[in-house]
Amino acid sequence: MSTPPQDQPLWRPHPATAAAAQITAFQAWAVEHHGAPAAPLAPTTGDDQAAARYAALHTWSTEDLDRFWTAVTEWFDIRFSTAPEAVLADQAMPGARWFPGARLNYAEHALRHGEPAPDGAPSPHADQPAILHLDETTDRPVTLTWAELRRQVGSLAAALRAQGVGPGDRVGAYLPNIPQAAVALLATAAVGAVWTSCAPDFGARSVLDRLQQIEPVVLFAVDGYHYGGKDHDRTDVVAELRRELPSLRTVVHVPLLGAPAPDGALHWDDLIAADVEPVFEQVPFDHPLWVLYSSGTTGLPKAIVQSQGGILLEHLKQAGLHLDLGPADRFLWYTSTGWMMWNFLIAGLLVGSTIVTYDGSPGHPDTGALWSVAARTGATVLGTSAAYVIASRKAELHPGRDLDLSAVRCIGTTGSPLPPDGFRWIYDEVKEDVWLASVSGGTDVCSCFVGGVPTLPVYLGEIQAPCLGAAVESWDVQGRPLVEAVGELVVTKPLPSMPIGFWNDPDGARYRDSYFEMYPGTWRHGDWITVTERGTVIIHGRSDSTLNRQGVRMGSSDIYEVVERLPEIAESLVIGLEEAEGGYWMPLFVVLAPGAKLDDDLRARIRTSLREQLSPRHVPDEVIAVTGLPHTLTGKRIEVPVKRLLSGTPLEQAVNPGSVDNLDHLRFFEQLGRDRRG
Repeated sequence: MSTPPQDQPLWRPHPATAAAAQITAFQAWAVEHHGAPAAPLAPTTGDDQAAARYAALHTWSTEDLDRFWTAVTEWFDIRFSTAPEAVLADQAMPGARWFPGARLNYAEHALRHGEPAPDGAPSPHADQPAILHLDETTDRPVTLTWAELRRQVGSLAAALRAQGVGPGDRVGAYLPNIPQAAVALLATAAVGAVWTSCAPDFGARSVLDRLQQIEPVVLFAVDGYHYGGKDHDRTDVVAELRRELPSLRTVVHVPLLGAPAPDGALHWDDLIAADVEPVFEQVPFDHPLWVLYSSGTTGLPKAIVQSQGGILLEHLKQAGLHLDLGPADRFLWYTSTGWMMWNFLIAGLLVGSTIVTYDGSPGHPDTGALWSVAARTGATVLGTSAAYVIASRKAELHPGRDLDLSAVRCIGTTGSPLPPDGFRWIYDEVKEDVWLASVSGGTDVCSCFVGGVPTLPVYLGEIQAPCLGAAVESWDVQGRPLVEAVGELVVTKPLPSMPIGFWNDPDGARYRDSYFEMYPGTWRHGDWITVTERGTVIIHGRSDSTLNRQGVRMGSSDIYEVVERLPEIAESLVIGLEEAEGGYWMPLFVVLAPGAKLDDDLRARIRTSLREQLSPRHVPDEVIAVTGLPHTLTGKRIEVPVKRLLSGTPLEQAVNPGSVDNLDHLRFFEQLGRDRRG
C-alpha cells in the first residue's frame, strides 16, 4: 500500500468491527450504570468521533478512579469472596491501597472458563483448547483443553500443599515458554504462594541474582531446552542452583530433553496425575502474586512484587478492552518466561482466550519462523518485538503472500519503539487490513501505559492512545505538561498493578528512588515521549540515556530508525558523553551486515541520512564498527552501562555481569574508554 499523508491514518477499523468491540459495549454500559460520560457531540469526521469518544472515556477513567475500577470489577465479574471496604483507600504514590478488605484468587479467574456448572455438568468449553503449544521440533500444535488444564492445576496445587507450600511461600521456575510453566504458575497462585520465573537461557549467576533475593522453597526446573536447532543441556546449571539455594525444600524435574530426574527431585508427571478439582486459597487483594525483575544492568535486579488483585484487574482491562480478546481468539505473543510479556500472555486465559505458547527461536530455521507459527496455530492476535519486525523487513520477507495469516486481526509490538518503517512494512507485507497495536509499558506494572484501542485509527509511527486508567502525561523538567513536545513519561494517578513494593526493601527507599525521586508523588517511568494534539503517543527511547547536544534533547531510537534502515547496518548503538571542558562526544557504533564494509562511502551515507531525515545535531562525531553489541537477557540493547564504560568506570562497577548476554562486547567499550583517557 502507498503511505498516506502524515495526517491520514494507515488503518481504521471497520465501523461494524468498532461497534462490536468490547470497549464500545463497556462504555455504553458504564454510561448507564456508573456515570461515565456519554460520547460528546460529534465532530465532523468518523476518526474525530472515535477519538473524542475514547478521550471522554479515558478522562473519566483517570479522574473518577473509584467508579471506573468498580465498573471494571463488575464488567468482568470479579469474584470477591469477601467484599472490599472501599476501592482506593489511599491515592498516595507510592503507597496506594486498593480494595482493602477484599479477598479473591487470580487462578480461580484464569480457570473459570473451564469450570463445571453448579450441578456438576461439564463446562461447555471443557474440550476446547486453553493452550496450543508448538516448538521447533513439531509441525502441529499440541492441545491442552480447558478441562485438562483445570485438572492439572488442581493436581499440582494439591501436591504443593502436600509439600507444605502455602500462602506467602515463594515458588521459583527455571522453565521455557511451555504449558507446564502456565500450569505451575496457576497452581502456585491457587495455593496463595508467590511465583517467579527465569528463562533457561539465563546462566546460573543470573538466576541466582534473582532467586537468592526471594529464597524460594520450590523450584520447577527443566533438564534442558531446544533452541535454534540445537539441544541445550541445563542439568549442570540446575545442580548449581540447588547447591546455592539453601531455602529449597522441593525440586520438581520437568524432563524436556528426556533426562532422568536428579536425586531427590520429584517428577512433574507424578504431580499432575491426580483427578481433583482445584482449591483456590482466598487471599487479600494486595497479596503477592509474583515477583518480576528489572533488567538489572547495575547491581542486583530489582525484585518487583505485584499483587493478585492488582494484576487481575489490570490484565482483564488490558486483554479484554484494549486487545479486545475473548473466547473466539487465539492469543500468541512471542516471549520467554524471563520477560513480563509471558505473564501477560497468561492473561488471555482470564478472558477465555486460547493462548499459544511457542518454545523456540523466532528466527529458526529462518527469519520467518514466528510468522509460520502464527499461520499454523490460527493466531488471531499476534504479538512480537519491534526488533523482529525490523529483522523481517531486512530479510525481505513476504508473510502475507507466503503464509495463510487470514485469522490474524491484530499485530502487537513492544520491547522498543516500532519505527515508521516497521509500520509501513506490516501494512505492505503482512496484511493491509490489520490492526497494529504498538504498545509501551514496563515490567514495573506488567502492563501498558499506552497502547492499542480497537475503535481508533492507526497513524504512522504513533501509538494509538494512553490506556484506560493510566493518567499518562509528558512533562518537562519543571513538571509542566507538554503537547507536541518531547518530555518525560509520567503517570499522575495510581494503577492497581503498580508494585506493592520491592522484595527486601522494607522502608521502600529503593522503590521511591526508582520512580518518585524526580517528581515526588508522581510516577516517572524513564521514557521520552511526545503526546500529540490528536491524543496519540510517540515513544523516543529511554530518558536515562538521553542525547543532549547543544541543549537539545534527542532520543536514541530516532537515530536507530534511520541508521538501521540502511541494508549494510545490522544494529547500532549511539552514546552521548559529556566531556571535560564542556565538550560532548557522540559516537555511533554499528554492527555490519554480512559482507558489508565500513568505508568512507558508508560513513557518508550514514551522516547524510541522519542530517536529512533528522537534523545536523543527530549526526555522530564518529562511526565505529564493532563485532557485536551488548544486550540485557531480555534482548534490549544496553546504553547506560556503555556510557559509564566510555567514561572510565570499571566494568565490574558499570554493570552486573550476570545481566548481560555477552561480556566480550562490553569489554570492547571498557578498553575504548581506557584508550580515550590515555
